[in-house]
Amino acid sequence: MIPHIVYDIKCNKAYVNIGISKDTSEFACDSLQLCWESYGQFQYPNCTSILMLADGGGSNSFRHYIFKEDLQKLSDRIGVEIRVAHYPPYTSKWNPVEHKVFPHITRALKGVILMGYSFVKELIETTRTQTGLEVKAHIVQKTYEIGRKYSEGFKENMRIIFDEYLGKWNYRAQPLKRN
Repeated sequence: MIPHIVYDIKCNKAYVNIGISKDTSEFACDSLQLCWESYGQFQYPNCTSILMLADGGGSNSFRHYIFKEDLQKLSDRIGVEIRVAHYPPYTSKWNPVEHKVFPHITRALKGVILMGYSFVKELIETTRTQTGLEVKAHIVQKTYEIGRKYSEGFKENMRIIFDEYLGKWNYRAQPLKRN
């Protein structure tokens, strides 16, 4: 079971996508799309840009061009700019997901034998806090391929715009057309 969490800091809501396959950039982008389609576009109907705070490694690594390519495809599909701000190496402890979501989900799963995806989903959705955290979960049944490479010519022709300041950690994917 691979969890991928999208956390809306403003509304104190977390969306956990439970993957049955591998932690890939495609899974990370699919998780963001699932959250956007089931919640975000309704919560923020006039949204023109999403800010994504992300750890520096793993499936959404700032180093991997496959993540940037998948992110660009996602931006094109949903028609919204996606701004990414990666935490530099060894600073992910300041990521709000690490403090405001993971400990509470861990508590919900504590001491339980995890006997299937549906059971884990139910347990995760029981997560609540006194500050109002709500957690929704979804099981992603898709099988993801590991070892994918970015498309030939992507790096030379990509539409990812790197920020002037700390550009390798801060960039944005702009859609071909806006909603």
